[in-house]
Amino acid sequence: MSELLVTVERGQVVESIHRGDIAIVRANGEVISSVGDIEKVVFARSSMKPLQTIPIIETGAADHYHFEDGDLALACASHNGEKQHTERAASILSRLELEVSNLKCGTHPPRWQEAYEELIKSGGDVTQIHNNCSGKHSGMLATAKHMDESIEDYYKIDHPVQQRILSVISELTDVPMKEIQIGIDGCGVPVHGIPLRNLALGFARMADPSGLNESRQQSIGRVTAAMMNAPEMVGGTSRFCTDFMKHMDGKMFGKVGAEGVYCVGVPEAGIGIAVKIEDGNSRATNAVIMEILSQMDLIDEQEAKALESYHFPTLLNARIEKVGMLKPVFSIYQRV
Repeated sequence: MSELLVTVERGQVVESIHRGDIAIVRANGEVISSVGDIEKVVFARSSMKPLQTIPIIETGAADHYHFEDGDLALACASHNGEKQHTERAASILSRLELEVSNLKCGTHPPRWQEAYEELIKSGGDVTQIHNNCSGKHSGMLATAKHMDESIEDYYKIDHPVQQRILSVISELTDVPMKEIQIGIDGCGVPVHGIPLRNLALGFARMADPSGLNESRQQSIGRVTAAMMNAPEMVGGTSRFCTDFMKHMDGKMFGKVGAEGVYCVGVPEAGIGIAVKIEDGNSRATNAVIMEILSQMDLIDEQEAKALESYHFPTLLNARIEKVGMLKPVFSIYQRV
């Protein structure tokens, strides 16, 4: 069963709680610590994007279309829809000689309020390029076009683009392809359901790919380096993914997923961390990740101070007054 991870306190009262599960795993599969049920199958959602980006490199598409770190980072992103994100997605599409209409991710307003307000004031329309997954879809289109495959149905599970992704996920997480549960993500592409332990294993191997073949090691190294070198592309202004990797300065990488998922890879320690909040509320994930890293002494005092607002998020009322906070209340030790 999931265990209590975070309390939500208002005044002197615990108003709400968040239960969840934590898996911390080495690249060889050793479980260092666990909280709750790490065999529970979870949809990785957008936290799987770093793994989904690997085929862009391995097909040769990244080199053919001159992908920079920022392009690869955007392929891993759940971005804000800020100008820095939409312009880069547009640049990728231009290199592919494709249009925004070729993106099959659907539309939603920019997640960054200022970007949405700017779009409205300019009289612009919300298009697929503002979708937080437009970078991922642009990368998928790049592989399809480079491999001379159909670009109309690249998002469907039986398309070679999705089958390559499925193969990579299977290899990195040690889950046979036929056992990976398939659903449909918010942007229309397949989403992958695997045990939380295996999701952590996938990030451990992204952090320490030394046990993999040389070509895969190089591909993974390019993806994770891109995320850490261009963290502003992975999320954007006031986003934990971006601020976390910026302050970690090359020490580790992280990626959020919807419905309370967050994953981190720590290259120096060779570990992967996967978190799932049982009720799907993502407001608890940042606090849990920060608490895990703090308990493992993987962040120093300066880093902890810079990210304190994510470790102990405050509740604000309409007057912008602090009226409560979230507190992590778990221990990762003596669990395995």
